[in-house]
Amino acid sequence: MDKLEELKELIIKNVEQLNEDVVIELAQKALDAGIEPLSLLEIINEGMNKVGLLYAKKDYYIADLIMAGIIFKEVLTLDKMTMHFHSEYNSKVGKVVLGTVQGDIHDIGKDIFKGMLETNGFKVIDLGVDVSKEVFTQKVIENKPDIVGLSGVLTYTIEPMKEIVDALVEAGIRDQVKVIIGANHINIDTCKYIGADGFANDASAGTKICLEWMNK
Repeated sequence: MDKLEELKELIIKNVEQLNEDVVIELAQKALDAGIEPLSLLEIINEGMNKVGLLYAKKDYYIADLIMAGIIFKEVLTLDKMTMHFHSEYNSKVGKVVLGTVQGDIHDIGKDIFKGMLETNGFKVIDLGVDVSKEVFTQKVIENKPDIVGLSGVLTYTIEPMKEIVDALVEAGIRDQVKVIIGANHINIDTCKYIGADGFANDASAGTKICLEWMNK
């Protein structure tokens, strides 16, 4: 195993174990060793996914998920990450209106997705949590985004997501945007039911989908 591969495995392990200071130190070392900022985010995301699995198995609690989100945000503030973000993308790749849907106040997944989108050059209008279909529709009309991102951790968010897509149809603007939905409980069938264009179970996959849409 070469040194970069070893460093990658160490970062994933320490994200999984929520070793905040160690992750920041290793992330800085990785950047100094020449790992690209976007590659580093992919590595951090692998660790985040492991945290998510531990949460699903009830080995971790909501506080642990929050801690993982904090670690992710701290990595984004490292000098080489912010330099990459500001220098690479003077003209934005695209615009995304993003929010956690009504009835859900979880923001960890949304915030990580936002961070990955911004690092990949998107302008993100973050509407926050517990966002109604009326607010989503109004903000889409005001901001004219390329993509609308709907986040929801809880299983009952499927209905609010569908209501937002239906509201965009009623407002006559559904065909002007792509809609991506994000949650662990979403699959292809729920995506079709909601009427979205795509879905993702983690931030990295969601970002790739958004980039593919913009490239087309």
